[in-house]
Amino acid sequence: MTRPIPLQRGVSGGKMIGSSQYSWDDDSQMKDRTEKADLNQTRSPHDQTNISLSNLISLSYNSPSKLSKSGVVENGFRSDSIINTGVSKSRKHLPMLILKFSLVLIVILALSGSLWWTISITTSSRVYIFRGHRRIQERLVSELVEIGDLSRGATRLKELEFCSPERENYVPCFNVSENIALGDSTGSSYDRQCAQESRQNCLVLPRMNYRVPLRWPTGRDVIWLSNVRITAQQVLTSGSLTKRMMMLEEDQISFRSDSLMFDGIEDYSHQIAEMIGLSSESSFSQAGVRTVLDIGCGYGSFGAHLLSKQLLTMCVANYEDSGSQVQLTLERGLPAMVGSFNSKQLPYPAVSFDMVHCARCGVEWDQRDGIFLVEVDRLLRPGGYFVWTSPLNNLRGSLRKKENQEKWTLVRNFAENLCWTMLSQQDETIVWKKTSKRSGCVSRNSGSGPPICSKGNDVESPYYRPLKLCIGGTRSRRWIPIEERATWPSRDKPNSTELGIHGVHAEEFVEDILNWNLEVRNYWSLLSPLLFSDHPKRPGDEDPSPPYNMLRNVMDMNARFGGFNSALLEAGKSVWVMNVVPTTAPNYLPLIHDRGYVGVLHDWCEAFPTYPRTYDMVHAEGLLSIETSQPKRCTMLDLFTEIDRLLRPEGWVILQDTAPLIEAARALATRLKWEARVVQIASNNEKRLLICQKPLLKTQLR
Repeated sequence: MTRPIPLQRGVSGGKMIGSSQYSWDDDSQMKDRTEKADLNQTRSPHDQTNISLSNLISLSYNSPSKLSKSGVVENGFRSDSIINTGVSKSRKHLPMLILKFSLVLIVILALSGSLWWTISITTSSRVYIFRGHRRIQERLVSELVEIGDLSRGATRLKELEFCSPERENYVPCFNVSENIALGDSTGSSYDRQCAQESRQNCLVLPRMNYRVPLRWPTGRDVIWLSNVRITAQQVLTSGSLTKRMMMLEEDQISFRSDSLMFDGIEDYSHQIAEMIGLSSESSFSQAGVRTVLDIGCGYGSFGAHLLSKQLLTMCVANYEDSGSQVQLTLERGLPAMVGSFNSKQLPYPAVSFDMVHCARCGVEWDQRDGIFLVEVDRLLRPGGYFVWTSPLNNLRGSLRKKENQEKWTLVRNFAENLCWTMLSQQDETIVWKKTSKRSGCVSRNSGSGPPICSKGNDVESPYYRPLKLCIGGTRSRRWIPIEERATWPSRDKPNSTELGIHGVHAEEFVEDILNWNLEVRNYWSLLSPLLFSDHPKRPGDEDPSPPYNMLRNVMDMNARFGGFNSALLEAGKSVWVMNVVPTTAPNYLPLIHDRGYVGVLHDWCEAFPTYPRTYDMVHAEGLLSIETSQPKRCTMLDLFTEIDRLLRPEGWVILQDTAPLIEAARALATRLKWEARVVQIASNNEKRLLICQKPLLKTQLR
């Protein structure tokens, strides 16, 4: 099957598909309007309105002598010439002349009778018909003028320039190199510092020789070397563990996440399951584990393997100039984001992850009075697990050194003060379990260890607040042990009691589910020929493997309850969603995590903490209305250039909002070189849908 014709940038066009509630503005309508506009230039509105009416009147009331001047009847039909020269002198032509005249007279009388009958039964409504026709004509002229203004306005808008090549992998707000150069060698060097950075509205170029990633699931285990910053030399000189997990093959990097070799990921995850007391890693879900936070995740192999067990793993790692863990993980289509674990709390709600994992993640857990372990405790649900793999834990090697013994002793004491129970220790791996008893933890820490956080410091969903050396989450109504929570996928549908914790009525939640299920069906009725069809092939591609998926990850910029995420999975789309709750919107992020999804708080006047070209689709419903209602801190252009940075070439944007805001957004889309179309929502005349695709630009300024 040939590849679908690309969208036309900045032009409304398309067709009605199936029973969808969306319809494209038809190209034929535009053509008709253009032809009518040309006709209007040669004919006055008055003439256009009355031309057919004047013809009928002329047929009824003109005398026969006026019908045939110059041999042409006024209604546009040609009659035979009536020769009036010497008729009386030549009787030879008289019969023929009488016959011709009689025929013309009969036609005129027949037409006049028909017209008179029509006029007699429509006299009462003729004026209204005339006025209705006039109103339609005036509306047409108005629309043509508006279209002309829009087209001229679009041509006046200058397309954005390209950023310098140095920014092809740059993550705004992480000025690590500059901070270290200025003498800042502390952990705060890796923190976000957006206020100090001036925004540049330019288009980030793809890397040289960039190629569109392979489809899922092939793209999970094979990526193009030219798409990421890591070099072939870095791959070849990496440590032995990394070499076992990834292999360089010409212009590709393959990840052997399903390897059965010794010390492979499968053996490692099976070991963790046994240490918890489970028969295999397939039992994680039955034990209440659904979401995992992987700190310093390497290249995402642990999360890739857990994904097959219905576990969702979020990778968090520091910003790196080259060889980024986060960039490679996202390139594989797995959840990841840049996050500093050094001086700020991560932007996740308290008691939101069932497991926190650290395998040689580089965090010094014994430093700063155990404050990093306190942050892990805040993030863990009651009864959750902390898995730590480090050479420091090797009883046969590292612990023989006095220095390592001291570090190990400090970590063990901190864990006890946090009410954790060590379940098992094997080789380099230790598993702790957080207590499920809120009251027991409070009583045990009354005289020793970190205190319980005060109400002002125990924030449900922090946004890059400083780390606190106090136990958080104990005041939360969401303090429910993982053993008592519904297992996945039942967790996706909380009951009315659980919804009440978040201040959400059951009726409102059910309505949200139904609405998003309908929205997703309608989205894909428009996009399925390009995204989820039976044969979504590009020219030269081989037949794809099920589920024929050209999308792997989606960013929902205004997630609300996480309904879009839920509807995608309900529809059988094998995608994961980064659910983002704007800081300017009601905070339902705890509900999103309790449903078994992942998400963060974010201020959209700042750059999102991720590398360029990391999402296949960006979706936002109502975000433009929310942001424009706030005191002006940034422009819509700032928001759109950030979306362009996040989006992969050939990626998609779906925006739903009010008609005026969508029209403004379409104008901006042309400046970003996106192919864009506006779709009218049949069930809501006040809203519009903007669907855009970011092209893979072949011409690059280098």
